Amino acid sequence: MKQFQSHRLSVAPMMDWTDRHCRVLHRTLTRRAMLYTEMLTTGAILHGDSARLLAFDQSEHPVALQLGGSDPADLVAAARIGEAEGYDEINLNVGCPSDRVQSGRFGACLMREPALVADCMAAIGDAVKVPATVKCRIGVDDQHPAESLFELVDLCAQAGVRHFVVHARMAWLKGLSPKQNRDVPPLDYPLVWRLKRERPDLTIVINGGIGSLEEAETHLTHVDGVMLGRAAYHTPGLLGEVDARLFGEAATVDAFEAVGGYRDYVGRELARGTHLAAMTRHMLGLFHGQPGARTWRRILTVEGVRSGAGLEVIDQALAAISGLQDESERRGLEARQPAQVAHA
Repeated sequence: MKQFQSHRLSVAPMMDWTDRHCRVLHRTLTRRAMLYTEMLTTGAILHGDSARLLAFDQSEHPVALQLGGSDPADLVAAARIGEAEGYDEINLNVGCPSDRVQSGRFGACLMREPALVADCMAAIGDAVKVPATVKCRIGVDDQHPAESLFELVDLCAQAGVRHFVVHARMAWLKGLSPKQNRDVPPLDYPLVWRLKRERPDLTIVINGGIGSLEEAETHLTHVDGVMLGRAAYHTPGLLGEVDARLFGEAATVDAFEAVGGYRDYVGRELARGTHLAAMTRHMLGLFHGQPGARTWRRILTVEGVRSGAGLEVIDQALAAISGLQDESERRGLEARQPAQVAHA
């Protein structure tokens, strides 16, 4: 039987961002959030260096492999490889709006071919034992979103799919860049809420423009799960509250604890020849909004790219921000003290 992990909170697949190093950092902050790989095309997996592309650390579980493609046979082959590598879920990308995926007939353009998507999902579902899921938009270009979204979901549900992640925007494939497609088309959260309301037997996860756990909690009154994208990447510290706030399981994890956990991983990867900057680039926003955050980013950015840079760079940055936070706290206490004395 195909067992689903809880998707109450997940981190979106993001090209050039959610690589294996990023996912390990995120896992130091939350044990329960579902993590996703960057989208990997079937061609890259079947004809490229699949061992390198699919490599992940065991600490990342639960982690899903997101595939890009539209040929059922190729998707089956890639999904089987992903399952054999140990991924907990196989997800099909039906939402990426870049020119490259359009020319390759996958991503958001597949919103126009819901029957093909359903055929692909039926083939994947028959081929693997782990859950097969879909991440889609609400429509593309001149489609009517209430029709395009429900048609895709219903056909895929008939093919056995029970779990959908819906980015609550249209994708405008003509006239907008991929970056603009993440911001310009208006969000339609109520349509995704309606999808859950009218298809209560399906698991519906909402994605798109959600910037905080407060917003996530609001959405969770309407849908089964929330997927965070840029907010999780640029301000990863918020993930440290996920297990306590959304899963009711554990104490919060602060940024200093996360650095401690990630540092061990960085040390192992440095010994394998991984460049420090490939790992520290994901840490830049860890202390976002805290005293010393700019110094933290500067040290990691400037020192981390130097030849031979190692753990001492992280230690230097950590010592600097710790000192600045101590100083900030001291000044805050001093500023409050006269008022307390006068009040007494």
